[in-house]
Amino acid sequence: MTISLSPRSGGAPTAPLPTNATRRAVTTAPPPVTVRPWWRDLTGVLTWSTMLFVVALWVYGGGVQQLNSFASAANSLGRLTGLVASDLLLIQVLMMARVPMFERAYGQDELARRHRLIGFTSFNLMWTHIVLIVIGYASAQWSQLWSTIVDLVLNYPAMLLAVAGTVALCMVVSTSVKKARGKLRYESWHLIHLYGYLGAGLALPHQLWTGTDFMNNTAATVFWWGLWAVTALAVLVYRVGLPLWTSWRHDLRVAGVDRLAPDVVTVTVTGRDLHRFPVSAGQFFQWRFAGRGQTRAHPYSLSHAPDGRTLRITAQEVGDGTDALASLRPGTRALVEGPYGRMHDGVRTKRKVLLMGSGIGVTPLRAMFESIPAAPGDVTLIYRAGSDAHLLWADELQAIARHRGARVFFVTGRRAERGGWLPQNVAHLDDVGALRHLVPDVAQHDVFVCGSNGWMNAVEQTLTAAGVPDAQVHIERFSY
Repeated sequence: MTISLSPRSGGAPTAPLPTNATRRAVTTAPPPVTVRPWWRDLTGVLTWSTMLFVVALWVYGGGVQQLNSFASAANSLGRLTGLVASDLLLIQVLMMARVPMFERAYGQDELARRHRLIGFTSFNLMWTHIVLIVIGYASAQWSQLWSTIVDLVLNYPAMLLAVAGTVALCMVVSTSVKKARGKLRYESWHLIHLYGYLGAGLALPHQLWTGTDFMNNTAATVFWWGLWAVTALAVLVYRVGLPLWTSWRHDLRVAGVDRLAPDVVTVTVTGRDLHRFPVSAGQFFQWRFAGRGQTRAHPYSLSHAPDGRTLRITAQEVGDGTDALASLRPGTRALVEGPYGRMHDGVRTKRKVLLMGSGIGVTPLRAMFESIPAAPGDVTLIYRAGSDAHLLWADELQAIARHRGARVFFVTGRRAERGGWLPQNVAHLDDVGALRHLVPDVAQHDVFVCGSNGWMNAVEQTLTAAGVPDAQVHIERFSY
């Protein structure tokens, strides 16, 4: 069997769930994750407001009036670009501080995309600031350009710190370029990326201590010191304090490890008061396991609906830390950050739901398929795998479908050479036509997609062509 154009199972409930799923259904589920529709608008307004305030401070400080000569214009525009670069740098750090409002409004993949865009913009503005300030100071005597640079670095307060911060930021940005990023192991890139915090911390003091836009205006002083303090506090609370508190509070420990396939492992974790842990099916955590020698956390989605007693993750062994999961011993302490992600019922906008997963990307969708609130016939799962032998939970998914009156389609085979989301053995079919054949009213569904990047891109294009609005498409990417 290579592709099924009719559901493997569905219709009215005809069979009970498997024993483990039945046990989960009768236990106390954690409270659902809340996503307020206005959160995204509020965060956007706050971001733009800080930049407008920065420009207003520059205007109030005489920035426009100073555009009357070459030297003063260079200095004035240098100040402006430095101010905006500093604001964007702090916003960039704040966006990735795992603040719940930001993370739930956008999701980590969208935040990462914006983080990257803002980061490069801030970096370019920073260098524009440096060049303009040097030009402004040296324009009277170009022959003294080098001595001007040396004087700025050695004799102005905190400028040596600024140089060190600039070097750190250059290292982070240079390794974030796609070609350089592709040559580094994720752990190496992640470790280098942490120097971004050091760069931000070192680059800002020279502005706070010597910049006229900081020192001569009380409102500016309060704004900049306040923004810096809020950003630092957010990182300390949400990247350090809250994960440590959560892991200690719930005392998460490995209960068992099972091999689901030759290269796929399921880890079950138990803990204290998990029924109070606000997590929804489809979300993921950043996981660390004690004694595994890991320098960074790994993102693993829940593969079963939370039941208030256990958390279960399923991962494919692809090296870089994931291959250590199979050797975990019962009792090993787990440290987590999260839950994260927008792959859950809280972002839903329609009554009907379509879940589309490929390979190990079916993991969060399996949890949602089991538990997302829906009437019979309102939930459809399309699961693509390289072959029938690569399907995970095939029997269990069919049992869940029968119990819930849902539909599940298994689409197997090597991906079509022409691209698209269909396998090669049905490459003659049109991507949009095949999707509409399986789900005729697809435009009336919320669609949750998880899989390899290339496959998800093809699915996203197909959904757009099928008339599904962007607001109804929810995609989680773990590489950025």
